[in-house]
Amino acid sequence: MTTYYDDGTIKVRSMVDTDAKVIYDTYLSYGWHPSIETYETYLKEQEAGERLVFIAEYEGAVKGLCTLVLNPSEGPWGGQKIPEIVDLCVFFDIHGKGIGNKLLDVAEAEAAKLCDMVFLAVGVHSGYGPAQRIYVKRGYNFDGSGVWYQNKQLEQYAPCVNDDDLLLFMSKKLK
Repeated sequence: MTTYYDDGTIKVRSMVDTDAKVIYDTYLSYGWHPSIETYETYLKEQEAGERLVFIAEYEGAVKGLCTLVLNPSEGPWGGQKIPEIVDLCVFFDIHGKGIGNKLLDVAEAEAAKLCDMVFLAVGVHSGYGPAQRIYVKRGYNFDGSGVWYQNKQLEQYAPCVNDDDLLLFMSKKLK
């Protein structure tokens, strides 16, 4: 296990096998429809060196996560060896403690070891409002590629659904 940050209250570390169930159970308690296979895959990709998984603990309990895909194949920078931040989430009971920013600090620091830029996608619906605001405050800018839906750039006037697959991409210069 790698520890990326630890101030005695907030700790950011790599993923261990018991984290998948904690994340799954928490998301299920929100009424979401998670797949435990997603988080098990994150662990496998971490072990294969394809993805870094950052687990946030607050006072010793898992309270969020963020991942960094090292060479994504999709999105506007797919296949260009520009890291992508994916799946930033802080559990609802702990919002406002700086955990999201700390996860992003760690992800950006690790991305900066590989490239001078990092990108991410953010959902369009209001549930992503806090994420949209934090990214802009941290210096992320929309890339201009427009709206993406189900991993494809959406053509003008094309039909879509305002769900978790409707995204805008943003990027940030790191150096």
